[in-house]
Amino acid sequence: MAKFSRNLFFSPDIAIDLGTTNTLVYVRGRGVVLTEPSVVAINDKTHQVVAVGKEAKTMLGKTPSHIRTVRPLSHGVISDFEVTEELLTYLINKAGNGHLRFFGSRVVIGVPTGVTNVQSRAVRDAVKNAGAREAIILEEPVAGAIGAKLPVAEAVGTMVLDIGGGTCDISVIALNGVVASRSSHVAGDRFNENIIDFVRGEFKLGIGERTAEDVKIAIGAVMPLSETLSRSVRGRDYATGLPREVTLTDAHIREALIPSLDALMDTMKEVIEATPSELLSDVLEHGVTVFGGGALLRGLPQVLAKMLGVPVRVAQDPLTAVVRGAGIVTEHPAPYSDFFIDEEDILSEA
Repeated sequence: MAKFSRNLFFSPDIAIDLGTTNTLVYVRGRGVVLTEPSVVAINDKTHQVVAVGKEAKTMLGKTPSHIRTVRPLSHGVISDFEVTEELLTYLINKAGNGHLRFFGSRVVIGVPTGVTNVQSRAVRDAVKNAGAREAIILEEPVAGAIGAKLPVAEAVGTMVLDIGGGTCDISVIALNGVVASRSSHVAGDRFNENIIDFVRGEFKLGIGERTAEDVKIAIGAVMPLSETLSRSVRGRDYATGLPREVTLTDAHIREALIPSLDALMDTMKEVIEATPSELLSDVLEHGVTVFGGGALLRGLPQVLAKMLGVPVRVAQDPLTAVVRGAGIVTEHPAPYSDFFIDEEDILSEA
């Protein structure tokens, strides 16, 4: 268990939700101050960073050959250590209004369920190399449950579903511990891939990841809606090689997402099967809380509730639940210390 003194946390401590798609920063006493895409643009000729965050995301698919747009996290874990450091340094700098006032801070940061010791250490090292004095790590579904004000310390089974960009984490929590959990790659990026594949197969049209994400946000749904939603998309016709435009509807997106929805249900059932009967009765009574960007997919709570036979609700402000939970830990660490991934364990087992 992590050890800390009474004054371990003092201003200006920060919390970071380091996501595959977006990274959020919470400053103790100020709340969520930044939401930036987890994208960095690099000039391969000069080996310098050209842009970070929102500015870099606008360059996706539009850069000359000597400029790369990099997403340094894959499925919620660091795939490019140096670029992740650049991203974190930029965010810490920006959160401090350019004065690097948070260098030397303690940082609470979330990681996906089931990450390896090596991956956890990579996160810790990246945060420290970006300027933090100390990094405290906890699992993202736990942070989200704390952010959603769920009773994680009580003898009550609390089930949460965190659908981010790169990973989907499902956990049952009770008495300050994770009782059962699973992590899968069926998340926002996989939904985008489903849409790209569907448009290719149905319309013989090639579209990019950004277009797929825009369509998902604009008209994405997993159940029939009272009013049809539609969106025109442009791409390359595979037959002619020329640009072409087609109109997609929410019914198309619903069909595209069927494979991912089935896989998500299978993973949730695995967690339910691994949950002790006494806690499962709590889940049946209190239901499942969903957060993360995937929680905004139209009709998802209703479909999950019907398929699982339990109540399903979306957390308030689901996009910020994880970082707000990590932020609460910066304010009051002691009640949540059992959740911390201990540094000594990582170093000894890696």
